[in-house]
Amino acid sequence: MKRILITGGAGFLGSHLIDRLIAEGNEVLCVDNLFTGRRSNIHHLLDHKNFELMRHDVTFPLYVEVDEIYNLACPASPVHYQFDPVQTTKTSVIGAINMLGLAKRLKIKILQASTSEVYGDPEIHPQPESYKGSVSTTGIRACYDEGKRCAETLFFDYHRQHQVPIKVMRIFNTYGPRMHPNDGRVVSNFIVQALKGEDLTIFGDGKQTRSFCYVDDLIDGMYRLMNSRDGFTGPVNIGNPGEFTMVELAELVLKLTGSKSKMKFLPLPQDDPMQRRPVIDLAKKELDWQPKVKLQDGLVNTIEYFDKVLQSGEF
Repeated sequence: MKRILITGGAGFLGSHLIDRLIAEGNEVLCVDNLFTGRRSNIHHLLDHKNFELMRHDVTFPLYVEVDEIYNLACPASPVHYQFDPVQTTKTSVIGAINMLGLAKRLKIKILQASTSEVYGDPEIHPQPESYKGSVSTTGIRACYDEGKRCAETLFFDYHRQHQVPIKVMRIFNTYGPRMHPNDGRVVSNFIVQALKGEDLTIFGDGKQTRSFCYVDDLIDGMYRLMNSRDGFTGPVNIGNPGEFTMVELAELVLKLTGSKSKMKFLPLPQDDPMQRRPVIDLAKKELDWQPKVKLQDGLVNTIEYFDKVLQSGEF
């Protein structure tokens, strides 16, 4: 049994990761300031003997005794990370410094949940890990994009300078149950709008593409990376290489919900990437990982979740 620290553990991905780690027989310390994380995501775990919740902001030092760290703390949707962009950057950068310092003191392994946003609005497609990115340092998304890029730099410098064992994963668009209904991400937006009978808002002409990875597949990739061979640091892309336009996604959501909603086209936001699709050859080779859940199957589960959330009146 390991005692494992997960920052951002009450969030969408963190809560699913906790389920996996506890199912494997580990103790989990969930650290979250509950800015975007929600108690409802971990409510089923609060009385579990192997689970502990600590309300804490990772921009402040943390002194605990654990065997591994998964660093997931940071608002991950534009709506949330642009609400307080300075705090977003601090969470990525200072949070990384604090967690790396803890890993250094304890001489333990630490995983960084990085993002495909480090590639910015990519000039090559699809994106391999070797691509250095096309990122604006001054745009409205820079607080997240540049914060995550700096966090990666810190991870590799701590690894080289202090021999901290690190794992860095670049997460591509992920969806599934426990997404925040108001996070502004396209999957949750479309599903909630369709279930409410509202117009599905599509930015630009809807021809921009994304790749959507179901949360169970993503968590399996994260778990495999943390437990991969010594010396393999990444960064490694974890995502589904299936590529869909926004219009194709909207049409599929309308079909699966049976909604009579229409599509409403709005201006494209600043610095919104036109294409995003991972090259996952490295994950296949090093982690023996590739996604298994098809978009339609994952959407069915996600729609069922949001239908229950909306009926409960929680939002």
